[in-house]
Amino acid sequence: MPPDTTLAAPVALLPQDATLAVRTARRQRRERWLTHFWLLLGVLVFALPIWITLVGSTHDASTIGRGDVPLLPGTHGLENYAAAFATGGSGRFRASPAGLMLWNSALMAMLIATGKIAISLLSAYAVVFFSFPGRMLAFWTIFLTLMLPVEVRIIPTYQVIVDLDLFNPMAGLTIPLIASATATLLFRQFFLTIPDEYVEAAKIDGAGPLRFFRDILLPLSVTNIAALFVILFIYGWNQYLWPLLVVNDRSLETIVVGLAKMIGSGDAQNEWNVIMATAVLALLPPVLVVVLMQRWFVKGLTETEK
Repeated sequence: MPPDTTLAAPVALLPQDATLAVRTARRQRRERWLTHFWLLLGVLVFALPIWITLVGSTHDASTIGRGDVPLLPGTHGLENYAAAFATGGSGRFRASPAGLMLWNSALMAMLIATGKIAISLLSAYAVVFFSFPGRMLAFWTIFLTLMLPVEVRIIPTYQVIVDLDLFNPMAGLTIPLIASATATLLFRQFFLTIPDEYVEAAKIDGAGPLRFFRDILLPLSVTNIAALFVILFIYGWNQYLWPLLVVNDRSLETIVVGLAKMIGSGDAQNEWNVIMATAVLALLPPVLVVVLMQRWFVKGLTETEK
């Protein structure tokens, strides 16, 4: 009896299966190229204005004043950045030195971000872990302030700042912007996911409310705090309307307000090279914060394990 060789024979693809496999590979390759094309197009759309600003900051004022849009760096970069950082330019719409404005903006953004996180942590901690009359009413009152940003309540807020004589100090820039319903809501939702066993173990060990907050809640909230810090720092850095109204002292001028003043009416007499150098300097601190805290930022938004 001859041996059975049917199991040892190689399995060949049918013609229609081979055609389907080729079509699938082509479709996947085409989708991959299309995806990369749209990604590259998006990068170009966002990066081209930044590149033009960066290149324009290295040319002289006459080149920009003629309406030329150079795509390659020039030879005046050092003097433009030195003029922007030290003097703020010498044109008609001269602002404070960019170095001073960067310091004011960084200090304001740090105070706003730190204050928002501190107040939001404490308010969310009180709402979640303490039982007192009107607890949920207090929370929903905080939550409703999401519909009342500073631009909506700017007149009464401005009047309060004037009555408290906080018109020019840094406190007048930061205190009205410190409260954050968004951060309170996020911390509350995070605290609700913490197991009750942590609270019971803390009580057995004799830990009071402050020790429980300091030794247990804060270490668990580090990634969330880091993620919120990035968002709130950029929020404080980009403030324009409130610093424009509250600050009359040039020594407290922020970089966003200073840039708007330097542009003025936008005519050809502006020192566009110095303005572009100031704009590039204004980009650096937020970008630096995002780059340095990128890992913590992503981890805080995606991590769910306690």
